[in-house]
Amino acid sequence: MKVLVIWPPHIPSYFNAGHHTPLYMTAGHLRRQPAVEQVDVRDTGVLNTHWKAVGDLLYQGRYDVIAMMNDFDAVDGFERFTAYARELSPHSRLITFGRLSSMNPGFFQRYGLDAIVQSGDYEPGVAHYVASLAAGTSGTALPGVAVREGDRWIPPSREGDSLPSDQWTLPDVREIPYDHYDRLYARDEDKFCGIPFRRELVVPAARGCPIGCEFCEVHEIFGLRERRLSVDDTVAYIETSMRALTFEYVAFYAPTFTLDKRWVRDLCGRFLKGPVSPRWKCATTVHHVDKDLVELMGRAGCVRISVGLETLEPDGHGALPRAKRVHEERFRELAAQCARAGIELNAFVIVGLPGTGAEGAARTRALVGEVGARFRPTMYTRLHDMTPAMTPLEISRYNRQLIADPGRAPDEGLYDFLFGQETRVTSVYERIPVASSARSEE
Repeated sequence: MKVLVIWPPHIPSYFNAGHHTPLYMTAGHLRRQPAVEQVDVRDTGVLNTHWKAVGDLLYQGRYDVIAMMNDFDAVDGFERFTAYARELSPHSRLITFGRLSSMNPGFFQRYGLDAIVQSGDYEPGVAHYVASLAAGTSGTALPGVAVREGDRWIPPSREGDSLPSDQWTLPDVREIPYDHYDRLYARDEDKFCGIPFRRELVVPAARGCPIGCEFCEVHEIFGLRERRLSVDDTVAYIETSMRALTFEYVAFYAPTFTLDKRWVRDLCGRFLKGPVSPRWKCATTVHHVDKDLVELMGRAGCVRISVGLETLEPDGHGALPRAKRVHEERFRELAAQCARAGIELNAFVIVGLPGTGAEGAARTRALVGEVGARFRPTMYTRLHDMTPAMTPLEISRYNRQLIADPGRAPDEGLYDFLFGQETRVTSVYERIPVASSARSEE
């Protein structure tokens, strides 16, 4: 079988290269399936193509299956892409996977797709459907996948599979359009997660999170139990990728990177010993770091730690798990520890969290700036409020930038935090050497 794995064209409202890794991991996983002869992968959601080129790909590719990745902010071009696929490659079966279909699978039934991955890891969901087509059993129920049979939808036979970390197929960096990723990270005023002027290697280090924040989808999709790459596999992937292309720092894609402190200490030891000794960044919580770990991470090359601060307002703590109820004194301590270790502290802050308002967000922003940290805001979004009957425009409001709660007026001053002028931009790239051969391979 011949498969296309694609992120359909759209204008992204936000960019995080880590969110795009499932595209390449799903493609790699499918290449290991016995019924699959060829897999092509395209990320057309990073302002790097046009509809004529997409039409050429669909018309000339003659794919048996087209697996379309979806996300909260990527539905704008979905209808047009499915129309192109049906028109230009009518024999292809269409399946979708991603964060939005895992949280609101019924929304995608309107597009006339053949299957929807709605639970479990994305790779086995798509693989189950491809295998059923190859076996001629496409009308049967599958784990984690809803299948269309005529005018009706067959629900999944059970919850989707969760792959052990040693069965993940890590992205092939030679397939990723890094020049377009670089451009999306170039303006730090956009408050995206990457570091401007330096090329990022994303390492998908872990899935799942036991904290269970109600505004986060990670535990809903990937479970409360964390699955993590071994230190050996992590280092080997970094080494292999850096031999294939030039990268200047590593971004560890993990919900709570320091959840397993022993693993982090082992990794830092490997970096200190070498020969693989990259500059790197990660995301975690204030609760899951301490003075000794921060000091070790700084010595081992860490240049930025992002923490889910959410709010420093006590009135907003009721909407947070206990591990996320951060008080000012502890945040100041962490900021001082990071400063001593030469690490930039990046604070994820939720604007509009229940119990807080514009004044509270302003106080949090002021303190973040006072201690020298970077302020990274998102809008509070109740993902469980989404329904299958919503329009694409209504769904697009759940991108964590716009106010999605119809009961909350947008005139409270909240938008100033996301769209107001940003005067303080990062300089952390100065701590990351420029590779002498950077960009030379492309």
